[in-house]
Amino acid sequence: MALSSMLRLTSSSLARFRPIFSASGHCPCCGFSELRFLSTGLPRRIPVLKARRRDKEETKEGKVEDEGGNGTLLVKDSSGRGVWDGKIVATELHKEAKEAYMAYAMSVLLGRALPDVRDGLKPVHRRILYAMHELGLSSRKPFRKCARVVGEVLGKFHPHGDTAVYESLVRMAQDFSMRCPLIQGHGNFGSIDADPPAAMRYTECRLEALTEAMLLMDLEQNTVDFVPNFDNSQKEPSLLPARVPTLLLNGSSGIAVGMATNIPPHNLCELVDALTMLIHNPDASLQELLEYMPGPDFPTGGLIMGNIGILEAYRSGRGRIIIRGKTEVESLDEKTKRIAIIIKEIPYQTNKAALVEKIAELVEDKILDGISDIRDESDRTGMRVVIELKRGSDPAIVLNNLYRLTALQSSFSCNMVGILDGQPKLMGLKELLQAFLDFRCSVIERRAGFQLSQAKERKHVVEGIIIGLDNLDGVIRTIRETSNNAMALTTLMKKYSLSQKQAEALLDITLRKLTLLERKKFVDESESLSEQISKLNELLSNKKNILKLIVQEAHELKSRFGTPRSSLLEDGDGSQLEEIDVIPNEEMLLTLSEKGYVKRMKPNTFNLQRRGTIGKSVGKMRVNDSMSDFIVCHTHDRILYFSDHGIVYSAPAYRIPECSRTAAGTPLVQLLSLTEGERITSIIPVSEFAEDQYLIMLTVKGYIKKVSLNVFSTIRATGIIAIQLTPGDELKWVRHCAHDDLVAIASQSGMVTICSCNLLRVLGRKTRGVNSMRLKERDKVASMDIIPSGMRKDFPRASDIPGSRGRDISPPWLLFLSESGHGKRVPLSEFRLSRFRSVGLIGYKLQTDDRLAAMFVVGYSLEEDGESDEQIVLVSQSGTVNRIKVRDISIQSRYARGVILMRLEHSGKIKSASLISASAPEEAELEIEV
Repeated sequence: MALSSMLRLTSSSLARFRPIFSASGHCPCCGFSELRFLSTGLPRRIPVLKARRRDKEETKEGKVEDEGGNGTLLVKDSSGRGVWDGKIVATELHKEAKEAYMAYAMSVLLGRALPDVRDGLKPVHRRILYAMHELGLSSRKPFRKCARVVGEVLGKFHPHGDTAVYESLVRMAQDFSMRCPLIQGHGNFGSIDADPPAAMRYTECRLEALTEAMLLMDLEQNTVDFVPNFDNSQKEPSLLPARVPTLLLNGSSGIAVGMATNIPPHNLCELVDALTMLIHNPDASLQELLEYMPGPDFPTGGLIMGNIGILEAYRSGRGRIIIRGKTEVESLDEKTKRIAIIIKEIPYQTNKAALVEKIAELVEDKILDGISDIRDESDRTGMRVVIELKRGSDPAIVLNNLYRLTALQSSFSCNMVGILDGQPKLMGLKELLQAFLDFRCSVIERRAGFQLSQAKERKHVVEGIIIGLDNLDGVIRTIRETSNNAMALTTLMKKYSLSQKQAEALLDITLRKLTLLERKKFVDESESLSEQISKLNELLSNKKNILKLIVQEAHELKSRFGTPRSSLLEDGDGSQLEEIDVIPNEEMLLTLSEKGYVKRMKPNTFNLQRRGTIGKSVGKMRVNDSMSDFIVCHTHDRILYFSDHGIVYSAPAYRIPECSRTAAGTPLVQLLSLTEGERITSIIPVSEFAEDQYLIMLTVKGYIKKVSLNVFSTIRATGIIAIQLTPGDELKWVRHCAHDDLVAIASQSGMVTICSCNLLRVLGRKTRGVNSMRLKERDKVASMDIIPSGMRKDFPRASDIPGSRGRDISPPWLLFLSESGHGKRVPLSEFRLSRFRSVGLIGYKLQTDDRLAAMFVVGYSLEEDGESDEQIVLVSQSGTVNRIKVRDISIQSRYARGVILMRLEHSGKIKSASLISASAPEEAELEIEV
């Protein structure tokens, strides 16, 4: 065999090799003149084999016939005669390899790896169950050693190793592997922690009652074909007469050659209901079937997230199902407020011990935060993995981290491939159910045909016995007069018109059955057989009766062995958890310095203080650095970073490292792809990119424009253009607004103009905008804020004002802050609505050496007394921060100087300010940075 394989080479393959030794034995490579070989045997003549291309074939007459050059080899000896004539098959290598590989692949597909769609079993499982059935290991019989079953299977049906057979037997007995175990095990059959089972000489097994009722009930009634075993000494069933789709009930998994299968298990009750639905309505849609069987039911329970993967798997045969473990949050100690996450169920095919070990590793490596202890308290009553949390840890966040980083959330990739009509096929739910129905109908027909033939034969025999009993004296006389059995048989057949079987049955009848009572039993049996034959004929004459019987038998199994669903279906997208899913959406403070250092802090970092205090330092500042912006946002917000070059960048808020008050912060160049010399001048938090939302941009030279917020929903890492700038201009302010909002613009000299946002056309990103207000010489824009449409008043135009109006101090107000630390509130009613490119009105009468630092619209949130519930955070050039209540700032006229908000003897000037909600607890105490 080896020589034949070696000789199946093409001439093109051999042409690549040079001869190493010459005919005389000289080696051209190493220079040896001759080679000597030693042998213990007798010297013999070894024929020299020569190979030539067999492009042409010589005929018996010595002529040469051209066959087109098939490139094969013809082996000849030195005399020119063929060697081993008739034993070498001339074939091409690629054809032989292809045919051999396909034969091997089909052998693996059909004989090992893939289950049959009809009974849902692989050959090894089918052979194990049949061998146990032949051994009489029913559910009511005593257990027997697994080694006995394995030996029976190996010796009669399965020509493979004992390990494969025993592992398959063990899996059919594991309640965490099979939704409905087919074998009842006694002993150590492994655990969900991947502990191996005991050796087969220690464990015992027998069939489950479900297996007998579902797979082996009608095996002896010619329901399936029997085929010879591997040595043709026994017969084994090619299929088992399953009563429900076992392939869907317990699922299956296997890796073949070039393909694989992975079918999830399902609930027996739901499976029977779906099968019944398909029988009653063959044109039922997938949605109608899902009403009865909404999804898989795994033996280990868990939560199935969403139905998108289920729908795809049931429709096409391929889909991805997300499974989560089932958890609860328990309070361990009411006094210490210690809580723990209890894992009660884990995803299918997940190793519990490996899961606990993985969680411990993540906690040790400080990847998982908030966990203080892990204990596995599982026992015979059920699973219980206790994960104790640290004090103050959020269970939801810890649980989301567990879902994201461990196998507590895993996916089951459905690949519903099975053997149908001798070929592997990928099928959806309806195709699998229909294939089983066709098989079950054939089983019912074959069983009914077998029972019908048996009943007819028995009725024929009973009718002959009744004839004999009616003529008992004559039968006895005839038997006594004959000399042997053959003559008696022939005489009875002729005299009473009996068949051979009837005559033989009459001769075999015992004397005790000659009584009148026994005759009545035969008459009743004949009537019963006639009724049975009539029912079987009716069953075979109408397919509806066959389908009705299938439903009846399936519902019998459901009533006997049905169990509630283990896996729960949860609404949700079922997608993989992202990083944002494990971060709480909390309020945060975001600070930005002039040199581009950003940091994230908790809102209670700065306690509330009185007006006129020195304040608390925001942290250590770099040399010649000062605060630029200070905003309040949430961790899930998308932060838009606008630079002085008119470029906008984007990054999630939680990407900014959270740090303490005294930390210096993180350079923005580590988060954004900034160019050299580029500074971030404005940051906008966005929670949702709505269509009716806009951004108002204002430059240092006073150019303003309105851009739709949707334009910035997708921003590449290198940023995109937000506004086209003129030489020497910088983008300074960006605000979020709606179409009906008002925009208030203030200059450094204290001039204010209030205009409607709807006066601005929506422009594209690569535009400059229009002039916002007419500035005086050496005056610049100082600040901009948005007045929401719900707070706006009916402003009269300047031409409609005959004189001064009465004073109205009701909210909203404009809050002015000067660089010297002074501030005041001015009622919005003291201003009028104007157009862009106007001079505006005086909002703050400033000293000669003072300039306006910021302006805000306040009065969004009011307390019960009608006063503002907001707070203002002031930041000086040295980084000192002061947080005070807006209500403590007095309401004054447009021409008033204001009151002292922050003393700046050693802190320079006010650099920036931010308006925040009153979320921190009031602590009216003086805190001074030392």
